[in-house]
Amino acid sequence: MRGMAETPEYLRPFVLSPPAREPERAGNVDTYRPPGEGPFPVVVVVHGTPLPPGLTTGPRDWPLYRGYGELLAAEGLLAVVVEHRMPVTPGPDGLVLDYATAADQVAAAVTAARADPRADADRVVLWFFSGGAMLSAPWLRDAPPWLRGVALTYPVVTPLPGMVAGPGYAAPAAAVGAGAPPILLTRVGREDPGFAAGVEQFLARAAGVEVIDVPDGQHSFDIADHTEQSRAAVRRAVAWVRARQAV
Repeated sequence: MRGMAETPEYLRPFVLSPPAREPERAGNVDTYRPPGEGPFPVVVVVHGTPLPPGLTTGPRDWPLYRGYGELLAAEGLLAVVVEHRMPVTPGPDGLVLDYATAADQVAAAVTAARADPRADADRVVLWFFSGGAMLSAPWLRDAPPWLRGVALTYPVVTPLPGMVAGPGYAAPAAAVGAGAPPILLTRVGREDPGFAAGVEQFLARAAGVEVIDVPDGQHSFDIADHTEQSRAAVRRAVAWVRARQAV
């Protein structure tokens, strides 16, 4: 009975308490608008994937992504949280994750965000979390001129154990190259060894990555570890995103 009473990890509170703000919801996208008329720089937030089974609350309504949306809007940024869906099918070598389909959903959300009349379409940062970082590969391979940066928070950048990427989709650790935009990577000291190894592969290939270390943090530190170290890391990441928009 104890497990039934526990709050699922994804519904734990965010480590910061930004001003409450209700998003505008359209399709699979929530938009957090700052006060004023704009145009505002854009941040597209991409949640982790694959999603845990038995969800009753979608990622847009998790305290984590609502918190980031509110926090970014408080910094004068048009924050767009896209709730993507990735087909997962059994395969001979494990579950096959159709990253390409989810990446197309993210790309469509980016296009819609840039077309928003309140958006500055030439100042965009994409922010990927956890397994959602696997969807960053197309942007890391060849960044468009309006993409000011890519932020990766406790990223998964190689296929998960027991899972394989669908046909024709390269993991970020293989896709990142000379055409990549500025990159921020937040890593935690208490990371899963497999995830951590992928991050090291990524850093060995990528040039000029700024790294935020959270030595005592675990995966999902921004809801799991309510410490000053966690709060400082989130603030620093938001400051990086804001600074990239000013370049």
